[in-house]
Amino acid sequence: MSASDHSSARRLVAEALGTAILVATVVGSGIMAEQLSGGNMAIALLGNTIATAAILVVLITILGPVSGAHFNPAVSLVFAARREMPWSDVAPYIIAQCLGGVAGTILAHLMFDLAPLVVGIKGRSGPSQWLSEAVATFALVLTILGGVRHAKAAVPWLVGLVITAGYWFTASTSFANPAVTLARAFTTTFSGIALADAPGFIAAQLVGAAAGALVAGLLFPAATPTLARAAQPAE
Repeated sequence: MSASDHSSARRLVAEALGTAILVATVVGSGIMAEQLSGGNMAIALLGNTIATAAILVVLITILGPVSGAHFNPAVSLVFAARREMPWSDVAPYIIAQCLGGVAGTILAHLMFDLAPLVVGIKGRSGPSQWLSEAVATFALVLTILGGVRHAKAAVPWLVGLVITAGYWFTASTSFANPAVTLARAFTTTFSGIALADAPGFIAAQLVGAAAGALVAGLLFPAATPTLARAAQPAE
């Protein structure tokens, strides 16, 4: 195996592992929060929010230098559209993210003695939910691109904070990630979504990501070659 093959394998492992840990945290903390909150949904959501934001800061910090720490097909598509990631890497990244996400759901279920996978039944559909997902993904993409352009070292914290806000100001609680949406369609727990409702969420997320990339292109001047290179995962 060549050095470039090793580098590609490392990036894909990082994307799969990071997405798996992210989803395990989202689903697992949702289960724990629901069990401990005594029926108080606000407390349950708060617990779910804190755990998700915290793990995002950790994962982006430690895996960003390896793969770029996308953990999100919408983010990978945006970077490819901006020519800051080869299009040939997009499909492998998305596959790794989706497989990792489903593995994260399985891991969370097994930790709480539940069936590994079940078809989600929690209804999350309708114009307000779709608008929420578009807005949440728009905010996420704008935050990432603005952070990469102006405060690269702060990106882990910026992402954690925008997701924290999104949990509370959007009606959908800010999935903002097609791979995570797919993974959450295989749980009936607190953080789940009905499998039939997942396509609507994913479509809205992709629209929001495209809008976020467009606005970022208008707000933030084109990066210098050095900055553009900094957005790439390490070799």
